[in-house]
Amino acid sequence: MTDEIEHIRALIAEAGSVVVLTGAGVSAESGVPTFRGAEGLWRNFRAEELATPEAFGKDPKLVWEWYAWRRGLIAAVEPNPAHYALAEMEKKTGRFTLITQNVDGLHTLAGSSNVIEMHGSIWQVRCTGCAIENVEREAFETLPPVCACGALLRPGVVWFGESLDPGVVSASFGAAAEADVMLVVGTSSVVQPAASLGAEARSAGAYVVEVNIERALGGSVANATLTGPAGELLPRLL
Repeated sequence: MTDEIEHIRALIAEAGSVVVLTGAGVSAESGVPTFRGAEGLWRNFRAEELATPEAFGKDPKLVWEWYAWRRGLIAAVEPNPAHYALAEMEKKTGRFTLITQNVDGLHTLAGSSNVIEMHGSIWQVRCTGCAIENVEREAFETLPPVCACGALLRPGVVWFGESLDPGVVSASFGAAAEADVMLVVGTSSVVQPAASLGAEARSAGAYVVEVNIERALGGSVANATLTGPAGELLPRLL
């Protein structure tokens, strides 16, 4: 694997544009429970039953209790070496775009600046009435929280049954299409449309590298696969 890492490191150093897609595996190395894992269960509810507009409409307090619990878990963890390595990689690359499926904000906390959060941020809240958006990291005194206009606030994340922001999707695929090197890190590559970004980059001529604890991308997508924890492998690519 050493020769392969050296080869990829050289490609990154020479690349005019590097794009990285990260998934839940990167956050899991910081101790953030994976969305679909057993740790994601809460009061015998499945995440898919709470992260929906219908659930919020039926019982906004229950949904917010779950998100307040998740926010508390995430607030207690810190970025890991993978997060910091990507922030350092951005500093050394002419054009660098970090696309993440994670909503925990750990990439920004680690120092990454050009971050596209495909599924939003758990720290962002949006008013269901006036649509104003704010970042709120402090715990709310009462649940569900209410906007100054009197309407309920909701988490600024994309729920099941909701469409991604078209601007976010366009920016993500645009970056992938212009990449010289693309890293696909810590994702099972099953959630669309993010799962298609690697193929988009490969078809446009990029060298695509999968970094994961197990292989998820097919050979037609990834030029190379580095198997292992992102926190160990990404620092070596610097």
